[in-house]
Amino acid sequence: MLRSFVCHGRSSQKASFALSFACSWSTKTPSISVSDSLYKLNHKDWLSPNQVLKIFSNLKGPDSVISVLNQYSKRKDYKPNEALYTLIINQLAQSKSFDAIENLMETIKAENRCRLSDDFFYNVIKIYGNMAGRIAKAIDILFDMPCYYNCWPTVKTFNFVLNLLVSAKLFDVVHEIYMSAPKLGIEIDACCLNILVKGLCENGNLESAFYVLDEFPKQNCKPNVRTFSTLMHGLCEQGKIEEAIGLLQRMEQEGVDADTITFNILISGLRKQGRVEEGMELLERMKLKGCYPNSGSYQEVLYGLLDKAMYVEAKQLARLMIRDDMSPSFVSFKKLIRGFCSEMSVEDLDWVLKWMVKQGFVPRMGMWREIVQCVLSGNNTCISSSISEIVNS
Repeated sequence: MLRSFVCHGRSSQKASFALSFACSWSTKTPSISVSDSLYKLNHKDWLSPNQVLKIFSNLKGPDSVISVLNQYSKRKDYKPNEALYTLIINQLAQSKSFDAIENLMETIKAENRCRLSDDFFYNVIKIYGNMAGRIAKAIDILFDMPCYYNCWPTVKTFNFVLNLLVSAKLFDVVHEIYMSAPKLGIEIDACCLNILVKGLCENGNLESAFYVLDEFPKQNCKPNVRTFSTLMHGLCEQGKIEEAIGLLQRMEQEGVDADTITFNILISGLRKQGRVEEGMELLERMKLKGCYPNSGSYQEVLYGLLDKAMYVEAKQLARLMIRDDMSPSFVSFKKLIRGFCSEMSVEDLDWVLKWMVKQGFVPRMGMWREIVQCVLSGNNTCISSSISEIVNS
């Protein structure tokens, strides 16, 4: 379990800037190209914040950044600001010098020389979570913000940490962080609750996910289409398609319009249970609701038809997709070819083969064997001509 997040009672750290980096970096001075900017740093002339930024923006490599930062910290006009800290941290992140970032954050905490915004900490947390894979440190920063940096996190930063934990499947920690929202001054919003629903569904805990759905009005929030779609997906994953369809009715009652993703989830769930006819009906229902199907909608129904060996209907749907500038998948064409070969339906096979090539797909060796065997079973000059055209092209 991650460390206990207690702000009070910690001893304050008062380390100088140079000392904080001395343990982590070699004392060897890195080679830095001579420039006017570095000359100004070594000179006694007072430096403006923009001049300091220009000096650091021209540096290459973490050694140069750390060396110049130590040098700048010894000047009488040393006055770092958020822009400088952000620039340095981003430079260190690009070179994957994450230990150096941790050292810098400790120094910033100890020196407390400037006020930092939530955007600054959001950037640091994002680097820790997405680039460094140091989720524990991302959580530390979240809880250190009000205690040591005098900055309260926004709900945007709070939700980013929650989503980070869900993506890492640290579901137990998600609840711990969520319960800390009041201590962090966070007012829960719909996005926050949606992240909880997502995490619970991915963890297979649908009962708790629906409990969160009931929490929306208690938190003065309203569930949106993403809330219901996530729950539907969780239900379909457990084969509870009837409950998922019932949730669609609840959406309509609560005035939440279903989108294409919502219908696609239900169509996919019906297909997995072999209920392709109902999937086709849902496809038509989408259009009546003013929600036009996309290629994923059609593809799920197409797979369902192919799974049930309804090749003629599958060909009609594929024709409709092509008419609407949607290309059936390679697997769809492959199954259609095998299906029509097994049924010795040469005319249909000819159509599939032509359109497969027009969509940019080329039959593989095994498929060619089946096609040739079908052709040789009779005097099929039509498809023989199509094969010749493909080979010659």
